[in-house]
Amino acid sequence: MQHIVILGNGIAGITAARHIRKHGDDRITVISGETDHFFSRTALMYIYMGHMKYEHTKPYEDWFWVKNKIDLKKAWVTSIDFEQKSLHFDSNEPMTYDQLVIATGSVSNKFGWPGQDLKGVQGLYSMQDLELMEENTQGIKHAVILGGGLIGVEMAEMLHSRHIPVTYLIREKHFWDNMLPLEEATMIDHHLAEQGIDLRSETELEEILGDDEGRVKAVKTKSGAVIECQFVGLTVGVSPNIGLFKDSPLHTDRGILVDEFLQTNIPNVYAIGDCAQLKRPLPHRRAIEAVWYAGRMMGETVAQTITGTRTSYQPGVWFNSAKFFDIEYQNYGVVPPECPADCTAFYWEAGDKKKCIKVIFDTSTLAVKGVNIFGIRNRHEVWDDWISKGKSIRYVIENLPKANFDPEFSTHWEGDIQRKFNAAFPDLEVSVGKKSFLEKILS
Repeated sequence: MQHIVILGNGIAGITAARHIRKHGDDRITVISGETDHFFSRTALMYIYMGHMKYEHTKPYEDWFWVKNKIDLKKAWVTSIDFEQKSLHFDSNEPMTYDQLVIATGSVSNKFGWPGQDLKGVQGLYSMQDLELMEENTQGIKHAVILGGGLIGVEMAEMLHSRHIPVTYLIREKHFWDNMLPLEEATMIDHHLAEQGIDLRSETELEEILGDDEGRVKAVKTKSGAVIECQFVGLTVGVSPNIGLFKDSPLHTDRGILVDEFLQTNIPNVYAIGDCAQLKRPLPHRRAIEAVWYAGRMMGETVAQTITGTRTSYQPGVWFNSAKFFDIEYQNYGVVPPECPADCTAFYWEAGDKKKCIKVIFDTSTLAVKGVNIFGIRNRHEVWDDWISKGKSIRYVIENLPKANFDPEFSTHWEGDIQRKFNAAFPDLEVSVGKKSFLEKILS
């Protein structure tokens, strides 16, 4: 019986542990210094907002681990001896392994700003970050958030839920416009303003100012503006958490380099999840993908290989989802900020500026390449099938109702979308569904 050690108890590491157990009786140990048990990292914001308690974020009961013979060790690893196949902890005792899976996740980015280590300045990734944010925001009057990404907008919603005024600084012209096309980015700008968020575009941080007690009191922008605050959220993205391996034989770049089987350069050592960097990423996929489902799929894949069925990582069509306060977002396939030269874009937006859809398709073949959907829930499996099979834009627009899974009695906008498409592309005219009663009222 071999000993399989998994370093990290996030979605990637825990999925690997569960699937290794499904395929065999090897000894499994999961190590993490963050928490005793696996929890849903995406639910951290809801703990702060009072919608959930920590115990509600644990997908499995505490007895699950004993029943499935998965040993849990709460500890921080200080070093790894890859030749001796041993890990060493902050308490100095060693643990040996036969196979090692590294799933150490991400860390919040810092870019060396003066004052970034003051009290009240932090990122948001770990449970410890959440506990620190709880402490840092007690009784404050104003907060500043830096960085126009998904963690930033989540932090803005968290603070907003406690009626803490927020000034949100982004370098770009529009929110997340390094990922979103102009129409969608502008729509989110409007929505953030409606929520009372003071979004300041094209604004860069110069320094964070502290008081005599070492706590943040203001930020200064490169234009010279000084914004008083008692909390600064640094949400300028995350990077692979690989500090432990920088001076080791393990090959690293931005992340831990792995092949298509998630194997590192060291035999019997694998890396999965946010910390892994594919040497040869698949077309339309990134070398590092710090998203929940990619970690889950990597966990399933590496479990197959470790238990005897050598399996390459095949994530399929890219997808992502998020939430901007009240607006839910789904993305399938490739929708870059600028439409590629060989493609055409179709865009529809509802009158309330809280719903839209953008579809990118090949100008010559008409095959759909990707879609952004805001405020309308669509089925993942339907879009995955359409994009992977190269369905034409005409087929997709005509069959849009098949993808919808909004709750019963919701307004269905497919008819309005189809009419807009026919007006924009008369040569590709599609059949149009009947307009619903609510659609007639709201359109």
